[in-house]
Amino acid sequence: MDSHAAGSSSGGSGDGGAQPRRSSRKPKYSKFTQQELPACKPILTPKWVISVFVLVGVIFVPIGIVSLQASRQVVEIVDRYDDACVPAGVTDKLAYIRNDSIPKSCTRNLTITKDMKQPIFVYYQLDDFYQNHRRYVKSRNDAQLRDKSKATDFTNCDPEAKTVDGKPIVPCGLIAWSLFNDTYKLIHNNVTLRVEKKDISWKSDRDHKFGSDVFPTNFQKGPLKGGKTLDPSIPLSKQEDLIVWMRTAALPTFRKLYGRIYVDLKENDTITVQLDNNYNTYSFGGKKKLVLSTATWLGGKNDFLGLAYLTVGGLCFFLAFAFTLLYLIKPRKMGDNSYLSWNRPPSGR
Repeated sequence: MDSHAAGSSSGGSGDGGAQPRRSSRKPKYSKFTQQELPACKPILTPKWVISVFVLVGVIFVPIGIVSLQASRQVVEIVDRYDDACVPAGVTDKLAYIRNDSIPKSCTRNLTITKDMKQPIFVYYQLDDFYQNHRRYVKSRNDAQLRDKSKATDFTNCDPEAKTVDGKPIVPCGLIAWSLFNDTYKLIHNNVTLRVEKKDISWKSDRDHKFGSDVFPTNFQKGPLKGGKTLDPSIPLSKQEDLIVWMRTAALPTFRKLYGRIYVDLKENDTITVQLDNNYNTYSFGGKKKLVLSTATWLGGKNDFLGLAYLTVGGLCFFLAFAFTLLYLIKPRKMGDNSYLSWNRPPSGR
């Protein structure tokens, strides 16, 4: 009785205590999950590495030479005039630029150093002007620039949002308010050169960012006058000086296109520039420069791209030469490729 009961108890305990088998969390085997799909797995042998470095050098060095030659073909005439156009005897430049009763006209003579073929681009360059300042960049309202019905929307435009009597300013904001207002008149052989200002801005900006039915209203009538005054009868989409200026620069030294000249200039020609030195850079220690420049298929003068290609290509040639010497002087025996994991046949499956 006792043994039967004990046996029954033992058997019942064994059946009742069995735990359900847990499902394995091991994923089902597949070549995809185990990353065993066919793939290119190059072995970086010395010959392979040297060949790659030589190939990169062969490609980069000619590109660098061509880019550098294109940049060197650009002719640039740069003239800084902010200090030179201050009248002799003036010690307080800030007072001079703020005094409207003092004439700001100035004459500069530029000598052409090499032949310049049309079109010749006329730029103004500003140094130490931080158009990328956060508050400055945000001080505009794109909806107002684009849509006539948003004329009273001057969100983010402070402190140049409205006039003293509360009327909205169009275009509002610090960027438009600080519009560059120096003017240039170029004379060659006693003939005034026409500076073409059509299409100096981006077409996408003219078509999509500045409305053809939006006109300047109360502009430069705020508490403090800034830069250039806009013609209220011309829509913003036609105010290309404004459109160029409103595309803010990323660096404190920048150039913006003023216009183009469609005249060929010869070496040693003299260009007389009659300018109005109106823009105030003296309050922040900035510099103003007038730039005449030609262009090539690569754009304006910029040696960086060519030098970068030459540097990378030269470095690749140097590394290829160094690895070749190392391989010839102190070669290393290559291992057996059959021992690599991806060359061994899978086992246990």
